[in-house]
Amino acid sequence: MAAMILFPAIDLKEGRCVRLVQGDMAQATIFNDDPADQAAIFEGQGFEWLHLVDLDGAFAGRPMNAEAVRGILGRVTIPVQLGGGIRDMRTLEGWLSEGVARVIIGTAAVQDPDFVREAARLHPGRIAVGIDAKDGRVAVHGWAETSTLTAEELGRRFEDAGVAAIIYTDISRDGILKGLNIPMTLALAEAVGIPVIASGGLASLADVQRLLEPDCAALAGAITGRALYDGRIDPAEALALITRARAAGMASASERARARG
Repeated sequence: MAAMILFPAIDLKEGRCVRLVQGDMAQATIFNDDPADQAAIFEGQGFEWLHLVDLDGAFAGRPMNAEAVRGILGRVTIPVQLGGGIRDMRTLEGWLSEGVARVIIGTAAVQDPDFVREAARLHPGRIAVGIDAKDGRVAVHGWAETSTLTAEELGRRFEDAGVAAIIYTDISRDGILKGLNIPMTLALAEAVGIPVIASGGLASLADVQRLLEPDCAALAGAITGRALYDGRIDPAEALALITRARAAGMASASERARARG
């Protein structure tokens, strides 16, 4: 897949960089006490984007790790997407003004879809929807509650809203290194015209390679967390796989253009 982006994840809890198991705040492993340092490591390894989540904010409904986020924004130059506790326009626009490239709306996408549409209208290309599914249903409030909506139903709500991306997480796989839920992620990507980013369970270089297969061309990227911190994925090898796939895709596109021309 020529356009795939691999997003390293920094999940923030009490100012630290952690990873959870299936969204359980009681099962948090601390990987770095200095999130800005971790962000700089990821930038130095060659990643093109960062994926940040304010875990405490997702539960509280308002930013709770703002100092850590600002520290990251002041340390790196690559674009950052941020989710967690962003449920009103003031919070959203505050983060955009501070340098966040893309804001992720999760709970509010279920409870206040008009907010998402208005945000996407005012800030084209800078609004993503986070769809986190548990047993096929969309979870909200830091995954503590489950709604009656399916991922596809929620995604279709924003089909014509101008949303830049959907970040789809299979909660049952998040943080346990069992591999992405490719069938469910592709089903969502096929149901909507919005670019879909896969999340939850990416565990190995084989998973990265799987995302580069032709049937995954509909996906815009994937998020990886614990596998990077545990050393199961070597950043240089993963990014080299993606670079080669992009080069091959560009070569194929050039050949098709010559054949048409």
